[in-house]
Amino acid sequence: MGATSEQSTMQAIVWPMYGSPDVLRLEDVPKPRPVDDQVLVRVIAASVNRADLDYLRGWPLFGRLFTGLRRPRSGRLGLDVAGRVEATGPKATSFQVGDEVYGNMTTYGFGAFAEYVCAPERAFGLKPSAMAMETAATIPEAAIVAIQGLRLRRGRTPKSGDRVLVNGASGSVGPWAVQIAKALGAEVTGVTRTEKLEFVRSIGADHVVDYTAAQFPPSTHRYDWILDIAGKDSIRDWRRALTPRGVYVVVGGTVPRMLQALVMGPLISRSAEQTMAIMTWWRPFRREDVAALEQLVAEGKIAPAIDRRYALRDVPDALRYVDSGHAKGKVVITM
Repeated sequence: MGATSEQSTMQAIVWPMYGSPDVLRLEDVPKPRPVDDQVLVRVIAASVNRADLDYLRGWPLFGRLFTGLRRPRSGRLGLDVAGRVEATGPKATSFQVGDEVYGNMTTYGFGAFAEYVCAPERAFGLKPSAMAMETAATIPEAAIVAIQGLRLRRGRTPKSGDRVLVNGASGSVGPWAVQIAKALGAEVTGVTRTEKLEFVRSIGADHVVDYTAAQFPPSTHRYDWILDIAGKDSIRDWRRALTPRGVYVVVGGTVPRMLQALVMGPLISRSAEQTMAIMTWWRPFRREDVAALEQLVAEGKIAPAIDRRYALRDVPDALRYVDSGHAKGKVVITM
C-alpha cells in the first residue's frame, strides 16, 4: 500500500552505488516535506529511459562530475514522473493540492522511481485533463529529446515532403521522432533491427531499414534530415547519406562517435551547406516544446508506444529489459 499524507515514510528505489540494476534496492525511506517553492507529488506513473541506465552505471565517466564522483550524490533514480500534488511549500504559487502534474527530474536530483517526489514547482507542468497519466509519464525526457532533435538552434525543422531518417526508431526516443516527423509532413524512414520492423511501420514510418541486413549507413539514398539516436557509425559515412543542404543531428550513442560529431560537425558545417551536429541545445522539459507535444497528442497525431508496465518493486527488471534492446517503445512504471 502506498504512503499516505500522514505517514512519515515511503517506498523508493535506492541507488547506493554505480553499477548494474543489481545494485538497486526497494526500501522504506523518509517521505520528503516541501519547503519554500517546492511541491510534493504522489507518483502515479513514471517511465524508463536509456539515460537512466547511463546514470546508473556512471557512464560516461565525465558525467560523474554532475552525479557524484565515487558514488551517486542523490541516491535516487528516475527522470520521468506524472502524479498528483499532495502538498506545497509556503512559497509555491503555481499549483494547488490535487492538481495533476508531470515533469522531468534530471536537474532536481532524480527520484521518479518512488512513491513521492519533491522538487521546485518549476520542475512540473499541469497535465492536460484529457491526457492519461501513463502518457504524461512517457513525454518529459524522450519526447522532448525527439522534438528538439528535429529542430536546429535557429529554428529550422524538417518541412513537408522532406525525407527524414530516424536511426534507432524503435526504442524510447525513436517512436516519438518518427511520429513528430510525420506530423511535420515528412517522408520518414525508420532504422531498426529485424524483429522490430513491423513495429516501426505500425507507428507511421513510410519505409523501414533493417540495419542487420542492409548496407548501413545507406550509400544509395539521400536524406534531408537524419536524427541519429544510436550513434554508432562514422560521421563521414552519414555525410554521404545527406542531401547537399541536409541536416544530421546525433543525440545519443558511443562516446567516440559523440566526440567525433562534436569535433568534426562544426568543421563540416562551415565548409559545406550541410549541417552536422551533436545536440548540445537539449533543454529538459522546455515549456514551448511541452506545449507543442501536448497539442500533437490532443490532435491524435502522436501517441506513446508503451511496450511493458512494471511495478515499483520491479524497476531493476524494467531497466534490464530496456538494456536488452528488445523494448519496442516506452517502458512504464506504475504505482
